[in-house]
Order: sequence, then C-alpha cells, then structure tokens
Amino acid sequence: MKLFAVALSVLFAAGAQSKDPADLENSYQNLKKAVNDKDAAQVKKLAAETSAAARAIVASPAPQGDTEKETWTKDVEYAKEIDAYTENALYTVAVEAKPEEAIELFALLEQQNPKSKYLEDGYGYYLGCLYKAGQSAKIPGIAAKALANFPNNDELLSVAAENAIAARRYDQAIAYGDRLAAAGSKHGKPAAIGEGHYVAGIGHFFKNQFPPADRDLRAALPSLSGDQKGCALFYLAVSNFQLGKATMNKGLMQQGANYASQSADVKSPCQQQAYQQAIGMKAAAK
Repeated sequence: MKLFAVALSVLFAAGAQSKDPADLENSYQNLKKAVNDKDAAQVKKLAAETSAAARAIVASPAPQGDTEKETWTKDVEYAKEIDAYTENALYTVAVEAKPEEAIELFALLEQQNPKSKYLEDGYGYYLGCLYKAGQSAKIPGIAAKALANFPNNDELLSVAAENAIAARRYDQAIAYGDRLAAAGSKHGKPAAIGEGHYVAGIGHFFKNQFPPADRDLRAALPSLSGDQKGCALFYLAVSNFQLGKATMNKGLMQQGANYASQSADVKSPCQQQAYQQAIGMKAAAK
C-alpha cells in the first residue's frame, strides 16, 4: 500500500523535512531490508526516521472535505501500522545483535514507546546485555523506571527486589519480594516465586519479624541453591530459635538448631556463623 499525497502534503506543511511522496514508503521498505540483513546500525537509523515520519502523519490535522478526509484516514491507519513495525524491527534485530548494539536498539525502543509490548518481552535480554557490556550500574535505574509501565514483569521485579536488599531497604524488599512471588505464580515461573519469597523473607528477618520470615523462607527453600540456600537455612534457624525462645517452645528451638546445622553444611557467607550458632542452639534446646 502506498501513502497518499494528500496526507504527505500536510506533513510537509507542518514543517517536516521536505520529501517526495514515496519517501516514507521507501524508508519503510529500506527498514524491512535492514531487518532481513540484521544490520543493527541501519535498523537504528531507519527505525527512528520512519517512526518520526509516520507519527507526523498520524498527528496531522484532518482535512475538511469528505473525500480528502477519507484519504487522510487511510493514510493515518497505514502510518500507525508502519510505526508499530518500527518497534518490531528494533526488537527483532536487538535480540540477535551484539550486547552494545542491542543496548542502543532497546534504548531507542524505550524512547519511541516505553509501553511497547516488545519491551515487556525483551527487558530480560536488555538487562542481560547491560551486564555483559559492563554497564551494570544502569540496570537498577532502568528497571525502576520500566516498572511504572510493566508492574508485574518478574525480571524487572527481581532486579528491584535484589537492589532493595543490597541497599538494606527492607520495607521495599518485602514489597518487591511479595510482588515478585505473585508475578511468578501468575506466569508459572517457580524460580521467580522462590526468589520473591527469599527476598521478602530476608526483609522480614532483618526487621525481626520472625513469623513472616519463617513463612517466606520455608516457601523459598525448595528452589534455592548455593549461597542463597545456605543463608536461607541460617535465617530460618535464627527465626525458629527466637520464636521458640519467646514462647518457651523447645521443639521450635530444636528446629532452629537443626536448620543451623544444615546451613553449616552448605558453603555460603553464612556458613561459619551457622556453625557457631548451631552449637549454642543445641545446648539451649535441651
């Protein structure tokens, strides 16, 4: 389908760069070729140009005459289709490009449409490229901004939750952890469910909220390994021991000692502390 000269003449009158009536169509076709060629540099250039030209037509005022208005309506609908394609083009090439090129393409996609469905699918890859390119410092800010548009995206919530824990913002960690667990459940992602409960559990633990810490950490434990598993066992040990101590429940105190022994058997930053605590807990639980 070719764009009609009527709408294009409106575009020229609005102050856009003067073009032949076929220029937008040519730009669109060149963009499709660049996508097929997986030419990241050309896709970045042509997607920006094509989107800008298409949006100028969409934003152009409707003419008064019935015939001209009908033509304008067709032009606008086609321009919207072209604009939507530019988002697809950026995403399609980005996920097969080198990290540095992918970052530029995703950044342009964010600029063109921060609510694009392709960002919803692509943020995990985008953030991974930032990490590979040595631009990890940008990840928390990008994730936090993106969550405003994709509040249930588990990959964005994971970054926000982990960042909150690292910064010792425990109320935020609990909130993000709860949201991550809910998003993981909705999307059928057990790892996200486990991570959400783990982060929320840590937040509760460091706020001395031992009942919810125990609940979340128990829910997280089956999906954890390595450092996370070792420390989750230690936090469970302290939570159970403190709950048992507060209620004079020797059974809970012994359960805490058992968790501490398990943590001491797992290599993690919590291993030595768990080993030391296990001895005292076992003695107190007798």
